Amino acid sequence: MEKYMIPCMSKKLFGVECLGCGTQRSLALLLQGDFVAAFKMYPAIYTLILLFMFIFLHVIDKSRNYTKIVISLAIVNLIIMVVSYFYKMVY
Repeated sequence: MEKYMIPCMSKKLFGVECLGCGTQRSLALLLQGDFVAAFKMYPAIYTLILLFMFIFLHVIDKSRNYTKIVISLAIVNLIIMVVSYFYKMVY
């Protein structure tokens, strides 16, 4: 399955991983049912899925306002991504 994945252009061009490196592999692990390995590969995978679900609901369901939830999840997701990125660079 890994041969079909899109390569990270940041890593390919500059040799440095981006904030999203590991998302595809984590999603593949999640679809295989390996939830712990998916989290270890990319810790923001679960909040990212929640974020996209609420963005989808925000677009589809116009009777309710999901703006605060979407913004909150985006901030939490960004914090997790930045912390895990720096943790990956240090260790």
